[in-house]
Amino acid sequence: MLRTALLAAARSPLARRTVERTPLAKPVVRRFVAGSSLREAVDVTSSLIADGRKVTLDHLGEDTTDSAQAAATVHAYERLLAELGSAGLSGGAEVSVKLSAVGQSLPKDGEKIALDNARLICEAAAAVGTTVTLDMEDHTTTDSTLGILGDLRVDFPSTGAVLQAYLRRTEQDCRDLSGAGSRVRLCKGAYKEPETVAYQDKADVDLSYVRCLKILMAGSGYPMIASHDPRLVAIAADVAEAAGRTPDTYEHQMLYGVRPDAQREIAAAGKTLRVYVPYGDQWYGYFMRRLAERPANVAFFLRSLATTS
Repeated sequence: MLRTALLAAARSPLARRTVERTPLAKPVVRRFVAGSSLREAVDVTSSLIADGRKVTLDHLGEDTTDSAQAAATVHAYERLLAELGSAGLSGGAEVSVKLSAVGQSLPKDGEKIALDNARLICEAAAAVGTTVTLDMEDHTTTDSTLGILGDLRVDFPSTGAVLQAYLRRTEQDCRDLSGAGSRVRLCKGAYKEPETVAYQDKADVDLSYVRCLKILMAGSGYPMIASHDPRLVAIAADVAEAAGRTPDTYEHQMLYGVRPDAQREIAAAGKTLRVYVPYGDQWYGYFMRRLAERPANVAFFLRSLATTS
């Protein structure tokens, strides 16, 4: 029930205004968000790379309502990628892009606008020697996102996909995307979805995650294991070994601010650990979904408010 309430709040304009106007919230948000500015994002990236980790950066923003806003998001990514290149960080950092932030949900020609804008970001990434991963959003956008992915991979074959294990369709999507050169981030999923399209029970989601993981590891692509669950991380190691995988043929991914000690341990063991680093002013929806994912995040949030007040 708590998860349902938090995900509903993530879509509520009233709840958003309330949280954004609460001065005590912002210091807590900084645990999960690198900051609001490009400079802060690059500084965090530099620190993480120096610590032996890799990075994927998300310029926060979603549900774009007009083409000018979408164009501004593209410009923000172009500036970010140029800065990563000039700072010598593009070898260890890529970017993650939500297609809804670059026009996908616009009422007229949304898919075409999103494709054209995503192509500009891919071009900027290629120019500095890195790549792009397309974030996945709620299930109504899955077919559109995978269609745009296919178009982008014609010219930018390293463009990454994200698949969500709680969706019933994802095993087949994993089969479709497990070929050579295909980069796939497998996560559990963070949106409220109906029972008709998504598993509702945590145990069922975990079982789906493992089935999907086995498909990706048995394929010839590059799996990206996005999980903080110690049990799933251990299972992933066993599945990789059974599939004859070496550490350079897959990677682990975790969110900025979540289990940083575990992140360091994985990196210290000689495996690739990539940190998902969000930044920007539009942090509310992202932050609420992080609270909904793990009860420990809610407890941390409440404790922080209590000790700050």
